[in-house]
Amino acid sequence: MSAHHTDLSASSTSAAATRYTRTAVLLHWVLALGLMGLIGVGWYMTSLPFSPARLKLYNWHKWAGVTVLALSALRLVWRVTHRPPALPAAITQQMPAWQHWAHHGTHHLLYVLFFAVPLLGWAYSSAAGFPVVWFGVWPLPDWVAPSLEWAELLKPLHHLSAWVLAGLIVLHIGAALKHQWVDRDGLLSRMSLK
Repeated sequence: MSAHHTDLSASSTSAAATRYTRTAVLLHWVLALGLMGLIGVGWYMTSLPFSPARLKLYNWHKWAGVTVLALSALRLVWRVTHRPPALPAAITQQMPAWQHWAHHGTHHLLYVLFFAVPLLGWAYSSAAGFPVVWFGVWPLPDWVAPSLEWAELLKPLHHLSAWVLAGLIVLHIGAALKHQWVDRDGLLSRMSLK
C-alpha cells in the first residue's frame, strides 16, 4: 500500500470521525424545521380570534408537537447509542472556557426543552379539556384530568418554555454562523446533509 493511499485513508477516517452520522444529521434538520414551524404557528395562532381556522391550527400544532416529541425521543436514543463526535482539538483549544460551558449548556438545555415544551402543551390541552387526537385518528391519553386551575398554571409554562426554546435556537444558529463566517473553522460542515 502506498504512502499516498495511507494518507487518504487516514484523512477520510479522520473526516468521518468528526462528522455526525447521516441519521443524526437528518434528525437534526427535520427537528430544526419542525420546531421553527411549531414556534411560528404557535405565535401566529394565538393572535387569531376564535374561529374554525384557529381551531384547525391548534389541532395541527398539537399533532406536530406530538410528532416532534416522538422524533426527539428517537434522536435522544440515537445520540445515546451513537456517540457524537468530539469537537475538533484545534477548535477546543481556541475556545475560551465560557464558550465550552455555553456550548454544552445550550445543547443540554435544548434537549430538555425538546421534551418539556410539547409535554407541557399536551398537559395544558388535557387540563383545558381538549384531548389530543394525533392526526385526527389516534386519541392519546390525557396527562392530567380536566382542571381549570391546572390549565391556568400550565398555559403560561408552555408559552414561557417555548420562548426559551426559541431563544436558544436563535443562539444556536448564531453560534453556528459565527463558526462558519467569522471563525471559518468548518464546524458547520459536521452537520451538513452532503
